[in-house]
Amino acid sequence: MRKIIESTFVSLDGIIDDTRPSTASRAEPQHWGQPYWDEDHARYAAKLIASADALLLGRVTYEGFAEAWSGREGPDADMMNKTPKYVASRTLTEATAWNATLIKGDVAEEVAKLKEQPGGNIAKWGTGELDRTLVEHGLVDEFHFWYFPVIVGAGKHLFEGAGFDTTHLKLADVDRFESGIVVHVYVPK
Repeated sequence: MRKIIESTFVSLDGIIDDTRPSTASRAEPQHWGQPYWDEDHARYAAKLIASADALLLGRVTYEGFAEAWSGREGPDADMMNKTPKYVASRTLTEATAWNATLIKGDVAEEVAKLKEQPGGNIAKWGTGELDRTLVEHGLVDEFHFWYFPVIVGAGKHLFEGAGFDTTHLKLADVDRFESGIVVHVYVPK
């Protein structure tokens, strides 16, 4: 069975996004995290994507990643661009760009079917409504929480508005970067 590996950036005060408006027409996610993206960060992210042969994304992350990666070149961009993506969205009617397939119907049921298919891990980036559904249905096999050494003060919190019961996890690994990022890997108990 394939594993779903959730990868989430978190500030020390539990913020997962940056809702402050930028000069662009939308907020810049992870504005506070970029100063810490170094070789350790790139190495760990490359290790995660190399362990997966598919990506699972919500609409917002899909649109942001497609915009950011589709025009890039090089080995990392080639890997990201060729990897199949599965997109969960209630608002998109199609997801044909950037090697993507729209998940139709019951998301939890369809993701469970994806896990049953042969293949490698399924990497899940971006945290939001999709994560609440995945956790509620016990579909995440590993959580990689990247704790950044920054206090943001405002924004959306990790699992904000979650409607599921308390979920206990077991610490499986810790990776510390020179920049101060500490990645905690948790698995369901």
